[in-house]
Amino acid sequence: MDLHEKIRTLPTGPGVYLYRDAEGDVIYVGKAKNLRSRVRSYFLEVAQANAKTGSLMREAVDLDYILVDNEHEALALENNLIKQRKPRFNILLRDDKTYPYVKLTLGDRYPKVMVTRRVRKDGSLYYGPYFPGNLAYRIVDLIHRTFLIPSCKVDLSRYHPRACLQFYIHRCLGPCVEGLTTPDLYAEAVRDVRLMLEGHAAELEKSLDQRMRAAAAAEQFELAGRYRDLIVTLSQLQEKQRIAGASDDDVDVFGYHYENGMLAANLFHVRGGRIVDRRGFFWEDLPEFPEMQASEPEAGVPQVSPLRPGSDGVRENAPGVSPEETGFHPAGFFSALLKQLYIDQHYVPRNIYVPVDFPDREPLADLLCERSQHKVEIAVPRRGEKRSLLDLAGQNARQSYDQRFRVLQPSIAAIQQALQDALNLPELPERIECFDISHIQGAETVASMVVWEKGAMNKSEYRKFQVKTVAGVDDFASMREVVLRRYRRLQEAHRPPPSLVLIDGGLGQLHAAAAALEELGLTSQPLAAIAKREEIIYVYGQEEEPVVLDRRSPVLHLVQRIRDESHRFAVTYHRKRREMRDRDSDLLKIPGVGAQTRTRLIAHFGSLRAVQGASLEALMSVVPKKTAEAICEYFHSAVSTPGGG
Repeated sequence: MDLHEKIRTLPTGPGVYLYRDAEGDVIYVGKAKNLRSRVRSYFLEVAQANAKTGSLMREAVDLDYILVDNEHEALALENNLIKQRKPRFNILLRDDKTYPYVKLTLGDRYPKVMVTRRVRKDGSLYYGPYFPGNLAYRIVDLIHRTFLIPSCKVDLSRYHPRACLQFYIHRCLGPCVEGLTTPDLYAEAVRDVRLMLEGHAAELEKSLDQRMRAAAAAEQFELAGRYRDLIVTLSQLQEKQRIAGASDDDVDVFGYHYENGMLAANLFHVRGGRIVDRRGFFWEDLPEFPEMQASEPEAGVPQVSPLRPGSDGVRENAPGVSPEETGFHPAGFFSALLKQLYIDQHYVPRNIYVPVDFPDREPLADLLCERSQHKVEIAVPRRGEKRSLLDLAGQNARQSYDQRFRVLQPSIAAIQQALQDALNLPELPERIECFDISHIQGAETVASMVVWEKGAMNKSEYRKFQVKTVAGVDDFASMREVVLRRYRRLQEAHRPPPSLVLIDGGLGQLHAAAAALEELGLTSQPLAAIAKREEIIYVYGQEEEPVVLDRRSPVLHLVQRIRDESHRFAVTYHRKRREMRDRDSDLLKIPGVGAQTRTRLIAHFGSLRAVQGASLEALMSVVPKKTAEAICEYFHSAVSTPGGG
């Protein structure tokens, strides 16, 4: 059955349709209230010489569909299929940051608390998202100091011989060592953490007060004092905390700037009447696909006026200018963007402001209401303060466009902030130490360490290493030795570790470095590796979620620059080591040539190769005739004596 015949047999109910190419790959996913009517409209648009729809239909050779009960289910299914299949004719979410969650690993024997940027169905509890991003880190730090629940990478499914530094500075209960804590005490701390993260402050305070009084009655005054301090900390936290969603000012505001086929969008998070963070999205070389259009006009939905190229995400009356002329259809774009951003998210704000209307705005709002269990309004403000927020988001989108696509160099502070967000670092990176392992013809393994500090390479802090304990070629064991030596020396000198340890290599080198740091008790040291060729960044503890940065990203450029400098420094060290090896292996084998003679020859001629090519007369100017003849005989197997004698 060909494509036209299949379309005639389509049902008229709501559902999702999938276009496939000749290879069977899904190239476009769409949803419709009436499948047959919507899919037939593609051929009508092709007949009307719509170039964007024509690009899709020239490649589509087959069609699948899935019937659902209502439009809400169609919206959700379309979103899931787009995220799973990543069809190239759909808008795919491209983001410069994701917001962190606080994760409580309830599935573990001794649960940990940590920061993550991806929610998984792994039995853990997730709280958030938190913005600004450092709020999640501050909360986890408070949990460490207050409830002593760890976030280290230590395997707590078994006991270890000794505890790490966190236990001794009273930031952990010590579940890694048998006897330092009890399952009941640890479970009590986990319950307290859950109550705090879930916002049950009154219940937690009441429980702590009861435990404090019971401990005092039992004359356990140290324990009672600890409970008292917990109550004070909790009270202070409640005074400062603003619970998301408690105010009508819980708003997400969108703006955008489109120009020359490239698009920048900004999302402002407004909480408690204040802008608390900004998020950026970027698309370049936008494909010609139909989802940029308002695909299903509905009765009663006002149609947006077209935008002039280069507008700041503010709807303007521009008679005679059509979306086809600008190459951009904002209604379809925001329809796709909001679905990917909010469907399946744990948290959805009560109000979402967008600069243009789109056909399925109200069904999407209804679906988000059902899933979030509170009212969600998607609005297009026309005037007043709400409109001013939209204008501000649009102006910032223009600035984001300039910085991204006009290749304006961002400030060091901006790059540091972006690096912290991209790699999920607990603090702003001030110092990065990068390691590289290299060989000389499979032998004499060496390593280099370079340092990036406060925006520049600090060459006075560079270090080079000879690998001493590893026989043969073993990159992983060599990396472990070098990292262990470096940070053991820092500990002995009482110097702080860097903000980030960067490894030039893949997962094997990353885990070798992690093993060395764990041996030293540095279980919370941020650690990452950048793999060659793929340019993928693996963050230790999040290996299943590698960081893939845009090739234009200043963060990627910074990491590449540090990695390349480490490689250059290693190669320079290689050359020196090779010269030393060559000197030892060749010149010292010649009778009459010792260490001092070798040094004098190399200093005079500059290299071993120059010594090999030197004439007898030239050699005699540096060493005695007998030694010069021995050198010539060794390298040339024939000696020509001056004057034939």
